[in-house]
Amino acid sequence: MLVMFEQSLAQTAELVEGRLSEILSGHDRVARGAPERLLAAMRHGTLGGGKRLRPFLLIESARIFGIQDDAVLDIACALEAIHCYSLVHDDLPAMDDDDLRRGRPTVHKAYDDATAILAGDSLLTLAFGLVAGASKIPPEARVRIAALLSADAGAGGMAGGQALDLAAEQSALSEDEIARMQAMKTGALIAFACEGGAIAAAASSEDQRRLRRFGEIIGLAFQLADDLLDETADAAQLGKAAGKDRARGKKTLPALKGIEWTRNRLAALVAEAESELAPFGDKATVLLEAARFIASRDR
Repeated sequence: MLVMFEQSLAQTAELVEGRLSEILSGHDRVARGAPERLLAAMRHGTLGGGKRLRPFLLIESARIFGIQDDAVLDIACALEAIHCYSLVHDDLPAMDDDDLRRGRPTVHKAYDDATAILAGDSLLTLAFGLVAGASKIPPEARVRIAALLSADAGAGGMAGGQALDLAAEQSALSEDEIARMQAMKTGALIAFACEGGAIAAAASSEDQRRLRRFGEIIGLAFQLADDLLDETADAAQLGKAAGKDRARGKKTLPALKGIEWTRNRLAALVAEAESELAPFGDKATVLLEAARFIASRDR
């Protein structure tokens, strides 16, 4: 079954890459008239790498309810644009101060700090134009999706989690505090992906709840696996600097609880994810494989 997941992930990545390339060519309505250097920086931070896991989760969540990929493609691209903006800004010297991303120079290294800031700003605002223009989704659903995306990407979600992460470098955190920070920083957009696909498909409120909870579970698993890799992998394996979290005093559960505890917790999260999706039967097979991949990934 893992082969089915890998094929679906690769196909979605190709679909999303193609649409993002089209959008960032400067000819699409949401980026028309942009300065070429700014567009080039946006392309650098967005194209040519990445698993496209978040848009995959959104598209696959919609597929459970029979929605065609093209209907939610621009919403999936909006989510990826916000994810990429967050990476561009996270890499800046004032944030995580990284020189490499996906094996290439980060945007502020390839261009400059100011251009990287503007590229991130532009990707964030572009995202909401894409949601608004997703004409195959009913207007009411698009409004709900835009509101949810704003909440999960903003001060009460991803951005707020990053603020907590930066503040925590100088203080001790409990297990619960670390889990909350990570649920916001990483889990919020992953939870949005799963719930957003269900909203776009006009799924029942219970099904939307199940997909949201599934996203929260795998969001925590994603961050745990990421932190575990920072403890155990090297830069060649990751495509970015390794061991920086511990060096900067970042608070992670593997650092607090240990590697064996982390691996056991990942296994428990996969079991919980399986339980949430059980009512969907075979329709959720690929999403379940995604959960297993997230918990066991090696890069």
